[in-house]
Amino acid sequence: MYEILDRVNSPEDVKKLDITELKGLAQDIRDAMMNRLSKRGGHFGPNFGIVETTIAMHYVFDSPKDKFVFDVSHQCYPHKILTGRKLAYTDDAHFGDVSGYTNPEESAHDFFNVGHTSTSVSLAAGLAKGRDLTGGKENIIAVIGDGSLSGGEALEGIDFAGEMDTNFIIVVNDNDMSIAENHGGMYKNLKALREGNGKAETNLFTAMGLDYVFVADGNDIEQLIEAFKGVKDSTKPVVVHIVTKKGKGYAIAENNKEHWHWSMPFDPETGKSTVNWDGGENYGSLTADYLTKKMDKDKSVCAITAATPMVFGFDEKLREKYKNQFFDVGIAEETAVALASGIAKNGGKPVFGVNSTFMQRTYDQIMQDVCLNSSAVTFLVFSASVYGMSDVTHIGIYDIPMISNIPGLVYLAPTCAEEYIAMLDWAVEQDSYPVAIRVPGNGVVHTDMEIPADYSELNKAELVKQGEGAAIIAVGGFYQIGEKAVKILSQQGINAALINPRFVTGLDTPMLDTLKENCKVVITLEDGSLDGGFGQKIAAYFGSSDVNVRCYGMCKEFYDRYNANELLDNLGITPEKIAADIAAMLK
Repeated sequence: MYEILDRVNSPEDVKKLDITELKGLAQDIRDAMMNRLSKRGGHFGPNFGIVETTIAMHYVFDSPKDKFVFDVSHQCYPHKILTGRKLAYTDDAHFGDVSGYTNPEESAHDFFNVGHTSTSVSLAAGLAKGRDLTGGKENIIAVIGDGSLSGGEALEGIDFAGEMDTNFIIVVNDNDMSIAENHGGMYKNLKALREGNGKAETNLFTAMGLDYVFVADGNDIEQLIEAFKGVKDSTKPVVVHIVTKKGKGYAIAENNKEHWHWSMPFDPETGKSTVNWDGGENYGSLTADYLTKKMDKDKSVCAITAATPMVFGFDEKLREKYKNQFFDVGIAEETAVALASGIAKNGGKPVFGVNSTFMQRTYDQIMQDVCLNSSAVTFLVFSASVYGMSDVTHIGIYDIPMISNIPGLVYLAPTCAEEYIAMLDWAVEQDSYPVAIRVPGNGVVHTDMEIPADYSELNKAELVKQGEGAAIIAVGGFYQIGEKAVKILSQQGINAALINPRFVTGLDTPMLDTLKENCKVVITLEDGSLDGGFGQKIAAYFGSSDVNVRCYGMCKEFYDRYNANELLDNLGITPEKIAADIAAMLK
């Protein structure tokens, strides 16, 4: 089925092929990736666009002696195929053999677990310095997309590389796209370089002290091989700027680059998803609906994203319609947060939507630029859940320990759609605190219960159901688990109380004091890491009392590619197991 790829089991086999065979190999690699991606999903556009580059790199350089570092690793599938892992793409039974990112546990050809952007230049610069310190002679190659250049760490790394005076090669894969469109002044310079065949009045890379090579067609293997041969064993830092087409080889992806950055399983003939997803309610669309109506009425309200506009539902049409109130800073979370602080300080009402895993990248700005300055910024934290992204590089369950302990921040955990919108509206309209809202990760749940509109009485929890003997304090998206456990207990004659804490940045101590009077057992449920989490605060408060506290949540562990329901079952986080534990503890 794969005429050339069947003969390639390592980079050494690539070197034995002629140009015609290399071009055939490129098609085989795309066919293999199509086999996996159409059935399993994954990063489509970046990988299809960099096939020829990867082949040329392995043809010229000597991996793993020469070391490749892929930024984000959204584009590492061809590399994996050429480094002994092709079965994970050609044989359905082996799909689970590899992750979607570079992974040193899989192969000696990978050097870092990487899934966050703008890191490759700095990581590779470290490899180069390590080589120099130990007397090595190998080539060090960082591969970075143009979208990733907007991240501050990428520019810091390039700035440092400019005076390294040693072998260091930076391959800039320029496809004129980030996840969505690029944003930032530097992209005017990249455009000028593309249009000027590598020549322009200004050159970002030479301005930072690096040598520069331009490849007009980064999907032409012969041009790439010539360029890489020219920089191999270079004694100076050099940028090889290549122009590629995102989604190359699949017309549907080429013509709809944003949608095909990442894909669900699909029919290769039509491009239509084969996953039975009805496109119904989700918190992204609910958020966009709320914000656009708010922005229509109040021109001081604005939305901010760091290159992930669809996280809160802003598609291309909405981005264009609200271009004066919607700001995409590119892959630059630190700038997004500092920008939001400045907007709030000058009378605006900024809302920054971000995935939990990427919020980690801007901890200092949240603490210093926002909280220390009491800027009334609203953070919407998505995928902070066991049900969120499950690759080890993208897990988002550490947000509560990370930000709930920052002074001055109010962190709210809604349990349903109505509570979420109420909290969001309060956060946008108040001007006293920075407010983060933990968007539920267990799907959109509705309620007909009365929801308060004012959360200015900080740390005020809701006693949803009174009880005695036992109480369940269920945070955010785990509230429904607690609710079901209470019902199971009632069928056993145990009248357990149910509490929605609403806030995870503080405790409702008067309510907790009432539990001391009539409860022997208190259970906490949170959709996040236990260590440093909300439950431990509850346990500490009851420490000197006779109340027995048990906390449920995830362990402090780098979970990878897990099944959420299986993990919860293993951790005892099911209504049935929690109810059984409470019954046993009461005995």
